[in-house]
Amino acid sequence: MKGRQKLRQAIDLLYTGGQATAEAYTPLVLECLRVNDVGQARRLQSHMDRHYFTPNDTFLHNRLLHLYARFGRISDARNLFDKMPQRDIISWNTMLSVYAKSGSVENLRALFDQMPSRDSVSYNTVIAGLAGSGFPSQALEVFLRMNREGFEPTEYTHVSALNACSRLSDLRKGNQIHGRIYVACLGRNVFVSNALTDMYAKCGEIDKAQWLFERTNNKNVVSWNSLIAGYLKNRQPKKCVALFQEMQVAGFKPDDVTVSNVLGAYFQSRLVDEAIKVFSMIKKKDEVSWTTMIVGYVQNGKEDDALNLFSKMLAEGVKPDSFTISSVISSCAKLAYLCNGQVVHGKAVRLGVDNDLLVSSALVDMYCKCGITKDASVVFDTMPSRNVVSWNAMIRGYAQNGQDLEALALYEKMLQEKLKPDNITFVAALSACSHAGLVEEGRRYFDSIGKRHALVPTLDHYACMINLLGRSGCMREAVDLINNMPHEPNSLIWSTLLSVCAVKGDIEDAEMAAKRLFELDPLNAGPYIMLSNMYAARGRWEDVASVRSLMKSKDVKKFAAYSWIEIDNEVHKFVAEDASHPQIEIIHEELSRLIKKSQEAGFMPDTKLVLHNVVEEEKFASICYHSEKLALAFGLIKKPHGTTPIRIMKNIRVCGDCHQFMKLVSKIIGRPIILRDSNRFHHFVDGSCSCKDHW
Repeated sequence: MKGRQKLRQAIDLLYTGGQATAEAYTPLVLECLRVNDVGQARRLQSHMDRHYFTPNDTFLHNRLLHLYARFGRISDARNLFDKMPQRDIISWNTMLSVYAKSGSVENLRALFDQMPSRDSVSYNTVIAGLAGSGFPSQALEVFLRMNREGFEPTEYTHVSALNACSRLSDLRKGNQIHGRIYVACLGRNVFVSNALTDMYAKCGEIDKAQWLFERTNNKNVVSWNSLIAGYLKNRQPKKCVALFQEMQVAGFKPDDVTVSNVLGAYFQSRLVDEAIKVFSMIKKKDEVSWTTMIVGYVQNGKEDDALNLFSKMLAEGVKPDSFTISSVISSCAKLAYLCNGQVVHGKAVRLGVDNDLLVSSALVDMYCKCGITKDASVVFDTMPSRNVVSWNAMIRGYAQNGQDLEALALYEKMLQEKLKPDNITFVAALSACSHAGLVEEGRRYFDSIGKRHALVPTLDHYACMINLLGRSGCMREAVDLINNMPHEPNSLIWSTLLSVCAVKGDIEDAEMAAKRLFELDPLNAGPYIMLSNMYAARGRWEDVASVRSLMKSKDVKKFAAYSWIEIDNEVHKFVAEDASHPQIEIIHEELSRLIKKSQEAGFMPDTKLVLHNVVEEEKFASICYHSEKLALAFGLIKKPHGTTPIRIMKNIRVCGDCHQFMKLVSKIIGRPIILRDSNRFHHFVDGSCSCKDHW
């Protein structure tokens, strides 16, 4: 502090006089460098400019340039560089480093091409800058140019080139560079060895990466991290954890990168509790470790835990980045927690990352999955740039929310903007055709996958077509499509056919599809329940009993169906015939009132859907207390007035009886009901549903 104060006083004294000499400026410039004082350096430069000082060589200006470069002061550096009466190779290289460190790639390439002469430092700076700024192909081009122009690459050059190969997963070029390193006898350098280990691991050659690691002399933490990260990338989490333990035994202290990879390994192995233990042992948790935990929770279906951890992260004063924010938004999307999603959106705006491509795409997806396509569209329309993920999120969102024509119009607009669709795009477009019953359009889009866009139709695309054809009354064409597929039909294909058969009442094809599913996925309760539903609807109780007996013999566990509703930032969960909620008596009273009003309007519960051969009164009671109906009654108790929609989520597909009930209630209460099931959104408004009863 005293040094800076004396420096400022000395420069103040300089300003009281007139023109100064190089002998006066030199110690002051060097002192600015010593104490890292950019502000006083700018004052010195201003004094030089004011008195038209012209040094005899580049020494003073190069020192100032170096200080500006150190602190990333691009405009100050460029201003001085342009004013310099003479420049040498150091001046040019310093300016290159300014652009390289800031990621200003266009300026970096332009300045490099303008240089009257270059040296190895020039090439090294540009190659490292391009590789580190996400332009690995350009980095390798400059690396080749360096060799053509006769400059000998150093260890530093090879490390940057290998990093570029790692980013591209370009094993062929990586092998070529490895050959050069071997010839130049540079392989013993620990930094080169680490870069080689990393390159082979990221290119999928994990055994060769391990071989190199074992032969690396003077290993450092980066050496261990390279192989640990490689095991994680190649989905060998057990080896990742074992190497982590070996690293500690060898006396190396793990850093943040090590811990992040090990947390990822535990999550990859679905060992969430182990990850929590490691995370709790970190004394100083940084942004990377918090983000790794949040992402790990999301990947393991623990979205609630991810949201709670994000709150703790903010409370600890750790600033999230765009990746953290997008992961939290994805959690809100999966759970359809609109209020939480809106809060995180506000946080993204305050942090200035709301226009980040990753964040804005996640926001589009979140609003769509919460049934608010209008807000999703606002985010989408105001995005400064979009990629195929952004377009897919909006197209799929429209399709899932019953806005099928909007989905297809947006798909056509995407093509007009010369953006290449991917497999997910076509799933969204074909789903829209299926919901809208647009058979000819669906056939045209399906054919265009291979003929126009040079993609190979996937099983997902075939499933969409089977759904479209079956629901549109072309069941034989749907079955023929399955029989003539180039792929072996999987459980998705047969599940799609079974669900179509359930809607259309095609018991013969349903039995065929169910039989295939019993073979492919014998422990999945879904096909058994769906077939039982069809038998029960026809009063075939012996067949119902047969299916139930088959489930019991195979020890098939029926998964719990449940619904949830978010009221004032609190989530309430319900199961069928639920008696656990503290307000269950009031909920039953409200539901009974709704049922009575709906019956007065002509609604009769569809008791054919009850799987048990019991008396009609018991069937009536069973069907009336499904989880989504309980959630609806609770929502109306808590929010009895207003025009905002009642929003309900369900983990499986809504049954036909509840679907019909929701339609009628939306008309009775004069208020929209939004129900998201496992398949799509249902917007019930004034007695109609957005799905046009293609539930």
